[in-house]
Amino acid sequence: MSQRLEGNVVVTGSNRGIGLELVKQLAEGTGEETHIYAGCRAPEGTGAEALRDIQTQYPGKITIIKLDMSDEDSISAAVQEVNKQIEAGGLNLLINNAAINQPGPLAPLSATGKKDMMDVYETNVVGPFLIAKMFLPLLKRAAEMSSPAKDMEEENMSCRRSAIINISTVISSIHKCPETFAQVQMYPYRVSKAALNMLTRCQSLDFKRHNILVTAIHPGWVRTEMGGSEAVLSTKDSVLGMLTIMSSLGNKDSGMLVDWQGNTIPW
Repeated sequence: MSQRLEGNVVVTGSNRGIGLELVKQLAEGTGEETHIYAGCRAPEGTGAEALRDIQTQYPGKITIIKLDMSDEDSISAAVQEVNKQIEAGGLNLLINNAAINQPGPLAPLSATGKKDMMDVYETNVVGPFLIAKMFLPLLKRAAEMSSPAKDMEEENMSCRRSAIINISTVISSIHKCPETFAQVQMYPYRVSKAALNMLTRCQSLDFKRHNILVTAIHPGWVRTEMGGSEAVLSTKDSVLGMLTIMSSLGNKDSGMLVDWQGNTIPW
């Protein structure tokens, strides 16, 4: 049974594309008890204008936080800022959406160098690793404060209680690589998201004792700057699907990779 998401939510990479739509739909579809912390690299820059507009539409519901997922000091400062604002509350949901793809849309082997591999890995894997580690005390606090409904005692993990959602991709699947590789190589992105899947699996086992859910979700092929204009999904439809799935995730989904429609994707 799905339940409306609520509580304190952090979304990384929220100034455009899927991240921006996540903030918008979370603001629209949740009650007054929900507060969204929207992380982006340059909150005052022109690239965050759309995010600031959404913040204005929902006064008091969205806090924009300066956050660069490739910079450990920036992550630490963002976590401290959220912690200060939440105070005695906990963090109910961390959505690791921020990601980069280098050296270009297709990122073939011939054009990809060491720096591309390292930069993408730092943002797409090390960033989510560090922010989850730093937010762990707040995630644990939320899990301890929330108790599952009496008729759902066995489902003690959920996005409504305490969870980490890592935005992954179908092209991270080693099993499905023969089906997808000819279409697009994207060496750094593929490898980093496969590593993110392992991070998801490891954290799901590690954080299970704290009743913290950790799941990876493929948003579909979405029309964004990274997905391109030929993609089949709008950000609106992708995010609507993902939030619906997030609201129904439970114990059995921890450590899994699912898509925006709830289908399990093999590793």
